[in-house]
Amino acid sequence: MLYDRQLIDDELCAAWARFKSGVRIVMLSDSCHSGTVSRAMYDAVAPAEASTGMRPSRTFLAKAMPSDIQERTYNAHKGRYDGIQKTISSDKVKVKATVILISGCQDNQLSADGNGNGLFTEKLLKVWNNGSFDGSYPIFARQIRALMPASQTPMYSAVGAGNPAFESQQPFTVAAKAPKKPKKKKAAAATRRK
Repeated sequence: MLYDRQLIDDELCAAWARFKSGVRIVMLSDSCHSGTVSRAMYDAVAPAEASTGMRPSRTFLAKAMPSDIQERTYNAHKGRYDGIQKTISSDKVKVKATVILISGCQDNQLSADGNGNGLFTEKLLKVWNNGSFDGSYPIFARQIRALMPASQTPMYSAVGAGNPAFESQQPFTVAAKAPKKPKKKKAAAATRRK
């Protein structure tokens, strides 16, 4: 959460490009329009769900910036935002690290509030179950998605260098080194030879 302006997704992509090959990054985004926030494939637009019928009833609350304030903020800082996008473009950036994104919704959706957290965060914590979840990042994302309403579809993507081993490990763990083989005790080896 920035206190002075919006964060442009191109800036995130440029930040990922500063990491070396082999670095593994997990990004969770419980924010509106977050489906591709890690790779700048979406140009932010004012929320239109209510007017288009994508969210026909107010079943869930979402804290979205009203479109008039969004437009006023952009216009007040247009030079800054446009300058950032001209100097930092995800098309020009090569990400050598591996970035896994599990976002709260698709680019055209709002992220609803839950009880105490965003709804996505609430369901993520339920699936994580205090660390007892056993599975890969894609399975983790699918199980979270299964608990969400049809109006909000969490997204999973990997950006940068492919790393199947990283994607297949249990979420939020550092890959463990292979355990060392126990050394045989000399006495035990001597009795087997007799």
